[in-house]
Amino acid sequence: MNPILQTIKTAERILVTAHTDPDGDAVGSLLAMGLALERLGKRTTLYNESPIPAVYQFLPTVGRIDRHLEVAAAFDTAVILDCGDLPRIGGAGCAAISRAASVINIDHHVSTPVSGLTPDRRSRLRHGGDRLPPDPGAGSLADKEIATCIYTGILTDTGSFRFSNTNASAFAISREMVEAGVDPFEVAQHVFGSYSLGRIKLLNLALNSIEISPNGKLSLMTVTRGMLEETRTQQEDVDGLINYARRIEAVRVAALIQEQINGRAAANGRVRLHVSLRSDGSVDVAAIAGTFGGGGHHSAAGFQIESTLADIKSELLAWAEGMG
Repeated sequence: MNPILQTIKTAERILVTAHTDPDGDAVGSLLAMGLALERLGKRTTLYNESPIPAVYQFLPTVGRIDRHLEVAAAFDTAVILDCGDLPRIGGAGCAAISRAASVINIDHHVSTPVSGLTPDRRSRLRHGGDRLPPDPGAGSLADKEIATCIYTGILTDTGSFRFSNTNASAFAISREMVEAGVDPFEVAQHVFGSYSLGRIKLLNLALNSIEISPNGKLSLMTVTRGMLEETRTQQEDVDGLINYARRIEAVRVAALIQEQINGRAAANGRVRLHVSLRSDGSVDVAAIAGTFGGGGHHSAAGFQIESTLADIKSELLAWAEGMG
């Protein structure tokens, strides 16, 4: 970690970014890193191409996350968080990263290091799955604001400490964040306490779209642009819907196929789709996502693809038939 710390110490202007359609882990990490760098006196730009979901608008300094970057923006260092596929940062972010003198990737997905960088850039990339060690010269960075962002990221990424990535480290860090002033009840109320009427209507449509493979081991859920328009919801309202498909009895893998709002239909009828995968732990969905150019965790992964809904469903259903 020493090269990472040294790079941060010497940098004057830093770009911090995470994957598009950010979840709680991405938003929490983005804000926590931004706050920490701010405490170190760095000029920091926080960037995400997508709008931040409403449930995370309570997080400290969330308004500092920009959706647009100046064309000529220049940074000494770019910090990529929670992302193993560079194109998921978005066009403007990728352009800024390509001009940065140093690139730091901090991620916990098995698909890292970041794909999409040239071999030379990748050779200078550093990545890791653990927290950066404390810097004795930086003072205490674990204030309540940073702690709230970190705790929210852990809470959401572990599914309220229900997913297979819940371990002793997750509990230990969460305890540390609570001791720093985090109110777990307050965070839970914001993240899980209420939903808009539109999201409830979207959930109804998504549940009606569920299909089960002939062997009963795969569930498919679909969210189209038309469904979002009908319910007046946004892509961020889709977050968490896949868990309903995953909880169906005997299902081992759930897939949520989401038509991208900014995707354009090609002449052959194909559209840009994002496919999220969740398993009960018995299937490595990161390996499945990898065959489509994506990645993630053993039990939670995803990929993007240009296809038709019918074609991608057929591919996934065919794969499910070989599930032991």
